[in-house]
Amino acid sequence: MKGLRLIGPLVVALALVAMGSFFTVREGQQALVTQFGKPVGGPYPQAGLYFKIPLIQEVHIFDKRLLKWDGKPNEIPTRDKKYIWVDSTARWRITDPLRFLQTVGNETAANSRLDDIIDSVVRDMVSGNLLVELVRSSDWDPSAPKGLGEGEPGSSTYGPLTPFGDASTEPPDVKHGRQIITRTMLSEAAKLTPEYGIELVDVQIKRINYVESVQKRVFERMISERKRIASQYRSEGEGEKNRILGTMEKDLAGIRSEGYKKAQEIRGRADAKTTAIYGQAFGADPQFYSLFKTLESYAAMPEGKAEMILSTDGDYFRNLKKVP
Repeated sequence: MKGLRLIGPLVVALALVAMGSFFTVREGQQALVTQFGKPVGGPYPQAGLYFKIPLIQEVHIFDKRLLKWDGKPNEIPTRDKKYIWVDSTARWRITDPLRFLQTVGNETAANSRLDDIIDSVVRDMVSGNLLVELVRSSDWDPSAPKGLGEGEPGSSTYGPLTPFGDASTEPPDVKHGRQIITRTMLSEAAKLTPEYGIELVDVQIKRINYVESVQKRVFERMISERKRIASQYRSEGEGEKNRILGTMEKDLAGIRSEGYKKAQEIRGRADAKTTAIYGQAFGADPQFYSLFKTLESYAAMPEGKAEMILSTDGDYFRNLKKVP
């Protein structure tokens, strides 16, 4: 019975030992084995099942993929004394697990080291360059079309959206540009990371913003400039409207004049033709024409209390005398 009681715990112990003798490295991971704090196995960069001595040896798993670093926004003055908030980000990977373990130990400590390295490099690059260099590309063409009001007649080249000066200030030349500056940041910071077993892959400025005291002035200048541009557009639109209405009235008057002229010409030709027809008709019988015109005059005589005293021997009653 005692033997049976000992077999059970022994089997359990052996099972635990067997389970602790193997470890798994997954895809995207790499491992390192240490014994009493000293490296004795690895690194193991490939996924698979590996052996270690249980209870004595310890497995350290590290990520092999790209890792993300996000710094805290810092208030930094540029070379032209513009105070801005700079928010930067970076991508890095663990390339030497042993050195990484010996120098930083884990990702949290590594991010802390990167805070010191990248923030220092970013601060040096921002304070050593003009603001325009940080927000523009090296191939930026100031004559290219801009947004609303930019590049239009009467507006500044780059307007108040970029407060490098007032609206009348000419834009400074871009010698390096943001891409070259970020590449320089990466180059400078990458020199300091290999000693921690880290490869710095990329450094980028995620966002640039003005400090609150400057933001208010910038927004006020933006609003003022946009109102000025809107007023200019309204004025130009009103002038164009008046020009179009003037042209329309001129064209309409010309059309009316031409129409009246043609109407008068048609009416004159019609009257001439009517007169010719009347002349031909009445010329065939002059006596009938005389009678017709006399009767017309009778019809045109005023009615009411008007009185006319005429002699019966006059020509006015000549036709009436001939009536049998």
